[in-house]
Amino acid sequence: EVQLVESGGGLVQPGGSLRLSCVASGFTFSTQAMSWVRQAPGKGLEWISTVNSDASLSSHADSVKGRFTVSRDNAKSTLYLQMNSLKPEDTAVYYCTKYNYPDMDYWGQGTQVTVSS
Repeated sequence: EVQLVESGGGLVQPGGSLRLSCVASGFTFSTQAMSWVRQAPGKGLEWISTVNSDASLSSHADSVKGRFTVSRDNAKSTLYLQMNSLKPEDTAVYYCTKYNYPDMDYWGQGTQVTVSS
Protein backbone atom coordinates (compact mmCIF):
# COMPACT_ATOMS: atom_id res chain seq x y z
CA GLU A 1 0.00 0.00 0.00
CA VAL A 2 1.40 3.36 -1.02
CA GLN A 3 1.63 5.84 1.85
CA LEU A 4 2.84 9.43 1.85
CA VAL A 5 3.04 11.12 5.24
CA GLU A 6 3.81 14.83 5.41
CA SER A 7 5.07 16.72 8.44
CA GLY A 8 6.71 20.01 9.32
CA GLY A 9 3.86 22.43 8.82
CA GLY A 10 2.86 25.05 11.36
CA LEU A 11 2.48 28.73 12.10
CA VAL A 12 5.33 31.01 11.03
CA GLN A 13 5.75 34.76 10.76
CA PRO A 14 6.20 36.47 7.38
CA GLY A 15 9.81 36.19 6.30
CA GLY A 16 10.29 32.99 8.24
CA SER A 17 11.23 29.50 7.11
CA LEU A 18 9.86 25.99 7.35
CA ARG A 19 10.97 22.64 6.02
CA LEU A 20 8.32 20.13 5.07
CA SER A 21 9.05 16.41 4.96
CA CYS A 22 7.22 13.56 3.30
CA VAL A 23 8.05 9.97 4.18
CA ALA A 24 7.07 7.51 1.47
CA SER A 25 6.41 3.78 1.68
CA GLY A 26 4.80 1.02 -0.35
CA PHE A 27 6.71 1.67 -3.58
CA THR A 28 10.27 2.04 -4.80
CA PHE A 29 10.79 5.68 -3.90
CA SER A 30 14.15 6.01 -5.64
CA THR A 31 12.63 5.31 -9.05
CA GLN A 32 9.74 7.78 -8.88
CA ALA A 33 9.47 11.49 -9.52
CA MET A 34 7.74 13.37 -6.72
CA SER A 35 5.87 16.67 -6.46
CA TRP A 36 4.51 19.17 -3.99
CA VAL A 37 1.07 20.72 -4.49
CA ARG A 38 -0.75 23.21 -2.26
CA GLN A 39 -4.27 24.44 -1.75
CA ALA A 40 -4.91 27.83 -0.22
CA PRO A 41 -8.18 28.51 1.61
CA GLY A 42 -11.03 28.84 -0.86
CA LYS A 43 -8.77 28.25 -3.86
CA GLY A 44 -7.90 25.41 -6.19
CA LEU A 45 -4.86 23.18 -6.26
CA GLU A 46 -1.56 24.81 -7.21
CA TRP A 47 1.46 22.82 -8.36
CA ILE A 48 4.58 23.94 -6.49
CA SER A 49 7.50 21.76 -7.52
CA THR A 50 8.64 18.47 -8.99
CA VAL A 51 11.90 16.58 -8.62
CA ASN A 52 12.96 13.61 -10.71
CA SER A 53 13.93 10.25 -9.26
CA ASP A 54 17.63 10.96 -8.69
CA ALA A 55 17.22 14.67 -7.89
CA SER A 56 19.24 15.69 -10.95
CA LEU A 57 16.32 17.78 -12.23
CA SER A 58 13.77 19.91 -10.44
CA SER A 59 11.33 22.64 -11.28
CA HIS A 60 9.34 25.16 -9.26
CA ALA A 61 6.32 27.35 -9.86
CA ASP A 62 7.05 31.00 -10.55
CA SER A 63 5.19 31.93 -7.38
CA VAL A 64 7.83 30.18 -5.22
CA LYS A 65 10.94 30.23 -7.41
CA GLY A 66 13.94 31.51 -5.51
CA ARG A 67 12.23 30.97 -2.15
CA PHE A 68 11.32 27.26 -2.09
CA THR A 69 13.60 24.32 -2.85
CA VAL A 70 12.57 20.72 -3.36
CA SER A 71 14.97 17.92 -2.48
CA ARG A 72 14.94 14.24 -1.63
CA ASP A 73 16.89 11.60 0.26
CA ASN A 74 16.35 8.30 -1.50
CA ALA A 75 18.11 6.36 1.25
CA LYS A 76 15.43 7.61 3.67
CA SER A 77 12.53 7.55 1.15
CA THR A 78 11.89 11.14 2.09
CA LEU A 79 10.92 14.20 0.06
CA TYR A 80 11.57 17.71 1.38
CA LEU A 81 10.41 21.22 0.66
CA GLN A 82 12.55 24.00 2.12
CA MET A 83 10.48 27.17 2.28
CA ASN A 84 12.21 30.49 2.93
CA SER A 85 11.01 34.10 2.91
CA LEU A 86 7.47 32.94 3.55
CA LYS A 87 4.59 35.25 2.71
CA PRO A 88 0.99 35.30 3.93
CA GLU A 89 -0.08 34.13 0.47
CA ASP A 90 1.89 30.93 1.04
CA THR A 91 -0.72 29.92 3.63
CA ALA A 92 -2.15 26.61 2.39
CA VAL A 93 -2.36 22.90 2.93
CA TYR A 94 0.72 21.34 1.33
CA TYR A 95 0.50 17.90 -0.23
CA CYS A 96 3.23 15.49 -1.21
CA THR A 97 2.39 13.55 -4.36
CA LYS A 98 3.85 10.69 -6.36
CA TYR A 99 4.28 11.89 -9.91
CA ASN A 100 3.47 9.25 -12.51
CA TYR A 101 3.48 11.24 -15.74
CA PRO A 102 1.14 12.80 -16.56
CA ASP A 103 -0.74 12.18 -13.31
CA MET A 104 -0.12 12.59 -9.62
CA ASP A 105 -1.43 9.19 -8.66
CA TYR A 106 -0.96 9.17 -4.90
CA TRP A 107 -1.33 11.98 -2.38
CA GLY A 108 -0.49 12.43 1.27
CA GLN A 109 -2.97 13.74 3.82
CA GLY A 110 -1.46 17.23 3.72
CA THR A 111 0.18 19.51 6.26
CA GLN A 112 -1.06 23.00 7.13
CA VAL A 113 1.24 25.96 6.70
CA THR A 114 0.04 29.29 8.08
CA VAL A 115 2.05 32.47 7.53
CA SER A 116 0.83 35.23 9.79
CA SER A 117 2.09 37.81 12.25
